[in-house]
Amino acid sequence: MNVAALLTSAGINIGICVVLFSLYSILRKQPGNVSVYFGRRLAYRRAKCIDPFCLERFVPSPSWILKAWETTEDELLAVGGLDAVVFLRIVAFSIRIFSVAAVICTFLVLPVNYYGHEGIHKEIPSESLDAFTIKNVKEGSDWLWTHCLALYIITCSSGLLLYFEFKNIAKMRLAHIIGSPTSPSHFAILVRGIPWCAKGSYCDTVKKFFSNYHAASYLSHQMVYKSGTVHKLMNDAEKMCNVFKATSVNQNCMPSFLRCGFCGEPTNSFRKLSDEDTVNGRSSYVDMHLSSRKKECAAAFVFFKTRYAAIVASQVLQSSNPMLWVTDLAPEPHDVYWPNLCIPYRQLWIRKIGTLMASIAFMLVFLVPVTFVQGLTELDKLQLRLPFLRGILKNKFIIQLVTGYLPSVILILFLYAVPPMMMLFSAVEGCISRSGRKKSACYKILYFTIWNVFYVNIFTGSFIRQLDVFSSVKELPSQLAKAVPEQATFFITYVLSSGWASLACELMQFFPLFCNLFSRFILRSKDNSSDCTLSFPYHTEVPRVLLFGFLGFTCSILAPLILPFLLVYFFLAYLVYRNQIINVYVSKYESGGQFWPIAHKTTVFSLVFTQVVALGVFSIKRSTAATGFTIPLIIITLLFHEYCRQRFLPIFNNHVAEVLIKLDRQDEETGRMEEIYKQLHSAYCQLTITSHDSCPSQSLSHQLDRSIQDPESSRQV
Repeated sequence: MNVAALLTSAGINIGICVVLFSLYSILRKQPGNVSVYFGRRLAYRRAKCIDPFCLERFVPSPSWILKAWETTEDELLAVGGLDAVVFLRIVAFSIRIFSVAAVICTFLVLPVNYYGHEGIHKEIPSESLDAFTIKNVKEGSDWLWTHCLALYIITCSSGLLLYFEFKNIAKMRLAHIIGSPTSPSHFAILVRGIPWCAKGSYCDTVKKFFSNYHAASYLSHQMVYKSGTVHKLMNDAEKMCNVFKATSVNQNCMPSFLRCGFCGEPTNSFRKLSDEDTVNGRSSYVDMHLSSRKKECAAAFVFFKTRYAAIVASQVLQSSNPMLWVTDLAPEPHDVYWPNLCIPYRQLWIRKIGTLMASIAFMLVFLVPVTFVQGLTELDKLQLRLPFLRGILKNKFIIQLVTGYLPSVILILFLYAVPPMMMLFSAVEGCISRSGRKKSACYKILYFTIWNVFYVNIFTGSFIRQLDVFSSVKELPSQLAKAVPEQATFFITYVLSSGWASLACELMQFFPLFCNLFSRFILRSKDNSSDCTLSFPYHTEVPRVLLFGFLGFTCSILAPLILPFLLVYFFLAYLVYRNQIINVYVSKYESGGQFWPIAHKTTVFSLVFTQVVALGVFSIKRSTAATGFTIPLIIITLLFHEYCRQRFLPIFNNHVAEVLIKLDRQDEETGRMEEIYKQLHSAYCQLTITSHDSCPSQSLSHQLDRSIQDPESSRQV
């Protein structure tokens, strides 16, 4: 690929971004699109009315950029929560480190790469992009010390920024735990693997166990019942049969099943039972009581009197058999993923192995489109295999379009199928919370994209042509050193297509926009409410940002031309994501900043991988000094990661006893404990609760409490 093809790709993406950004600034002013672009404000009833006759509605304006830029971090914390602030800090960290890398590599490394080999250079538009990579530096050049120096500066700057970010985010997490409102999850644990007792129900077993071994701190518990569509239909049918058995139909009143079943309002379709009927119908009640026992799962929420007692109970091994009485901290009520609570604990390890194998199989299947994409970047071989393309590919613009723009676009279209599939795998895996499922999907998507966008493109582009690729592990760094510069041009175009264009699409919100237009003009609906508000898709956006960071680190000294395009992406991402968090997305649950450790590990991995590739490059170029100085850098980076893991990571994996005990004492001194205990009884309400509770200590109000809406039902990607 030459510079002209790269400029063609850049021009197309710049044009797309300008058009979509301008269109967004107009569409967001239209009153009919309030539910699309101001869903969060509409959800909290703060959307302002817009004058339908105002000419300003149809003129593009950068007002949303100024609003996004001026919003403070405290305002973002109040609006989007700690997860939103941590995500934006990841983007801000990328801006800082790649600003340093762009300055160093543009003024120090890029001239060395361009003039590193004696020869006649072509005009810039016709110049091959390989002339700007480290491939152009001749072997044994004394100028390779500039690459080693740039690598040291980038690594030291990254380590310094990572340390302070980890330290600040850890403080923010502790402040979030201390300052957040009291949640029922602070006093609750989830117990799974409850052993079955023929003499009583699961409810009786849980009460007997915790009353015996946690008598001083145990408060109460709530059972988990079988859920799901099939169980709900069976449950409704069985309840209706039991009602018909226990009562007699009043023939003088017309039945109103629709009113009773869907509205939930009282009707005269059934007469009330008298005291005598209640006594005579005792056997019917017992039948319903036994059917309720059959619907219980071997899982329960157990409530404790203090936060500290709940934490201790969740971390202590409750039984000599680790597969029984398994305890975990309970997720927040809106964060509970109810379908997975009834999964037997003994199945979880099988499910994890199954999802791992399915993910690997999905990666292997994805080799087909990636290989096809790489074929488009090598037109010479493509024309040999498909002779009919020779006539089409004679046009210079067509060649620039096919090599510079089309491959990355095709790969992006295939990658749209990845997030829903990984969310499905994470759900099958058995996560008990929605935030946990999203975090698990984030890991899977990150591994998948790094493997398919980076490694597989390198393998199909360079490695498959060499028979001795895996002949020796020692040669792997040198093989990577040869392959990465060859594929650097594809990564640049991928940043343009997947980065810039994806931000414009994120801003436009095409799917909600089309749904809104369909509702307004096809269904003729005048309701502008936002019933299906969206939560921020961390599982797709965090891997995207980290993937671009990985590409930036890897190509920084090998192909520095990628850095300016990356910087533009991160700047746009910072503004776009701030705008979306302020106006569009609603924070429905919190993970407490759990995405930062993922970013830290990925950044350290990117640095080490960059150093290994640089080591192979210096070996190929026969630069003994640069090779010798790179080895200590790898060791220092790994030691730095281990220090951060020991110093800050436990704060994200565990709760601090000092903080919990202090909060418990504050609540006891202010007399809020009794109020908190009352809230625990109605906090965790399941959708498909049975008509009768099998435990006398639980009241009927538990069953009639509000149902928790699935926050993921409106958007999976």
